[in-house]
Amino acid sequence: MSNNISSNERKSLQGLWSSKVTFILAVTGSAIGLGNIWKFPYIAGANGGGAFVIIYLICIFIIGFPIMVSEILLGRRGRRNPITSMKLLGKEETGNGSWKIVGFIGLFAGFLILSYYSVIAGWTLHYFVLSISGVFNDVNSEEVNFIFNELTGSIKTQAIFHTLFMISTVIIIAKGIKNGLEKTVKVMMPALLIIMLILLIYSVTQGDFTKGVEFLLKPDFSKITSDSILAAMGHAFFTLSLGMGCVVMYGAYLPNRESIVKTTVTIIVCDTLIALLAGLVIFPIVFDNNLAPTQGPGLIFLTLPLAFSDINGGLMFGALFFILLSFAAITSAISLLEPSVAWMIEELKVNRTTAALTIGFLIWSLGFLTILSFNDLSDFTFWKGTLFDNVDYLTSNILLPISGMLFTIFASWFMSKSSSRSELNDISPIAYNIWRFLAGVVAPIGVLIVFFNAINLF
Repeated sequence: MSNNISSNERKSLQGLWSSKVTFILAVTGSAIGLGNIWKFPYIAGANGGGAFVIIYLICIFIIGFPIMVSEILLGRRGRRNPITSMKLLGKEETGNGSWKIVGFIGLFAGFLILSYYSVIAGWTLHYFVLSISGVFNDVNSEEVNFIFNELTGSIKTQAIFHTLFMISTVIIIAKGIKNGLEKTVKVMMPALLIIMLILLIYSVTQGDFTKGVEFLLKPDFSKITSDSILAAMGHAFFTLSLGMGCVVMYGAYLPNRESIVKTTVTIIVCDTLIALLAGLVIFPIVFDNNLAPTQGPGLIFLTLPLAFSDINGGLMFGALFFILLSFAAITSAISLLEPSVAWMIEELKVNRTTAALTIGFLIWSLGFLTILSFNDLSDFTFWKGTLFDNVDYLTSNILLPISGMLFTIFASWFMSKSSSRSELNDISPIAYNIWRFLAGVVAPIGVLIVFFNAINLF
């Protein structure tokens, strides 16, 4: 084929992961973010516990797994940032470089997400400082609410911690694959797991562990509704950082010798286990204090500080919890920043430091729209609410489903069997055909159902 990518073009311009373990740590770190730690445990407990977990695992297999395999496959095949990879692969497979639009949608979604994600991550840094300072010692619910409202009402405080978080993210990305991304995930992911295990022991000894386990894992099929199934389908897609360009970008750094399917399975297992572990850390403490497992940021910033304040050693373990959240946030943030930086390096021919500083500055500046949405511009609402609400809705409910679905449709329908088979050459023909069916038919239908439900067409 005249449009084939040359062997020279197949080489990654940014380098490769040193091992499969590093790649697994990086992608798992990307998947494990703030939402993963509070959202999955809550929706599992509220939707039938173990019954929901079973449905979720099925959804992960039929939606999350085939799309993640597709995105890693496309990344490794193209060896570039999501936009350029899709342009090159589009020309190679269909003679049309317009597929770069799919890469752009994913990259743009990640760019927007990081602008508000950094602000929320800054809150966790602020709460870590408050925890070690003893601010949460013997506080009541009114005081906890006041502290949170004081934070969201202060442009200065939010700006300081948003800035600190973005500086940390930019520094890591500026150092490159080996010295930045790899060193960070090799330190932070094991540290995250160790902190989580320490908190689990604390939760077992200080919290109502039995009630926490029952809430999270006891199967109650009577609570399973159509909304529960949609929640499982939606979370199966969003929890793995699909559609953001992150997985495609990280796939570009995966050596050819590594198995895409096996590493994807490992990543999914790690992501699910850590999400369940987070629930076993959080809910026993919450229930022991007769508090409600509030959904959303309220669980992290209102309920847990109140719970930790009433338990022996709570201040120290509360600080550990918020540094855990910060680690989870930074491993996600670097995966969101890397695709845009790689695009700037590859297309505009600038060095990595310049690209990281430029893109980081743009994202940091955009983050002030989120900060202002909680105070000075809180009354400026349209469509779905504040500026923050609209950016969150646009990315989560429109851009990510569209890009994720188009990535997997391209890999399964438009990429030749010889091309996709060469990337998945370690699996049997039957397994390969199962992937093609799930990626080309089942996953897109599932994503469309979630998409139409999210935009209230159902």
